[in-house]
Amino acid sequence: MRISAKGQVTIPQSIREKHGLWPGTEVDFVERGGRVYLRKSGSDASRGKRVVAGLRGKAEVMMSTDQIMDLTRGD
Repeated sequence: MRISAKGQVTIPQSIREKHGLWPGTEVDFVERGGRVYLRKSGSDASRGKRVVAGLRGKAEVMMSTDQIMDLTRGD
């Protein structure tokens, strides 16, 4: 297997499936004892969950769920 000019390599499908390395999976490269290892990032939360957690508590307008639903329904 060769590394491309852009530093890319293809992970064989059997390895991706076995270890759950789906498109969008966050990975880290770890150096240990003169070797480089690829591993899933330590965060168990999906990217979506991390984004939502980062936005939690940021709203400036205080509205109830019913008020928000009325706005989205265009009443």
